[in-house]
Amino acid sequence: MKDSLRAVAVLGGVVALFVVVQFGALALLQPFESAGLQSTEDPQNPLNSILYVALLLVATGGILLVIKYDQQWILRAFILFTSGFIASYVFAVLFPPLLVGGVNAAAYVPAVALVVALYVYPEWWVIDAAGAILGMGAAALFGISFGILPAIVLLAVLAVYDAISVYGTEHMLTLASGVMELRLPIVLVVPATMGYSFLEESEGVAESAEDDEMDEGEGQRGAYFIGLGDAVMPTILVASAAFFLDAPSVLGVEIPALTAMVGTLLGLLVLMRMVFAGRAHAGLPLLNGGAIAGYLVGALAVGIPLLEALGVAQYV
Repeated sequence: MKDSLRAVAVLGGVVALFVVVQFGALALLQPFESAGLQSTEDPQNPLNSILYVALLLVATGGILLVIKYDQQWILRAFILFTSGFIASYVFAVLFPPLLVGGVNAAAYVPAVALVVALYVYPEWWVIDAAGAILGMGAAALFGISFGILPAIVLLAVLAVYDAISVYGTEHMLTLASGVMELRLPIVLVVPATMGYSFLEESEGVAESAEDDEMDEGEGQRGAYFIGLGDAVMPTILVASAAFFLDAPSVLGVEIPALTAMVGTLLGLLVLMRMVFAGRAHAGLPLLNGGAIAGYLVGALAVGIPLLEALGVAQYV
């Protein structure tokens, strides 16, 4: 019974983090566009996705080299800088400008505070709060910069890559284990036990007394982890559908975007069921696949032709 309640609590925590990222990204779309943060000249060009995947492969290779030669401080510094950079975009549109010496303190002060908190006290709730902010910001930036076809291409390619890197080459598992000790919002942390401390676990000094109280035959995991990218990538299509499509909406959200969200969450439920069984799994095949399938169902339901829904009508 305790295990069932714990599983429900963990699942609720993971779903809540995904929903926060999804709705947060949707809320940031128009403010980001008004701020001129669209990063591509032609958002409908599918080559944008290929370029991004190429950059991702180069970055992955660089991270693996950093881990191999035990120079994680380089990766830590880069992620902290990137975290502050993206957070400053989010805070800049959330708070009224407050210029101090020509600098918008309303954006940079909380962004610096977030970076300091991650560096000084990277407990699980600090990491999750930062991850939610960064996730919604990144998804919104990609959402306004990648049209429907580029978004679908990006999600499909990354789903295949994730499957190969987890089940084939397994280098994603090496990468994941190497970055866990950095205690940064690369992963979202969902505690499975009361009083769980990510700081203690990651430092290798966590006490096992709480686990010993469980009357189960096997040790109890203190927390579950899911990559921040698993929340961000499917949300890119959610954001793109909301931004680029002119479709009927429910509760202010375009139906294809809403069904993409539902599809992502259904994929998440299947993924978590597999994770609860006790081994690591590639998340993006289920999450991205769910987002794409959900999006297409919603698009077709509101009368958008399939080729137009896929973004390829202009090419045929």
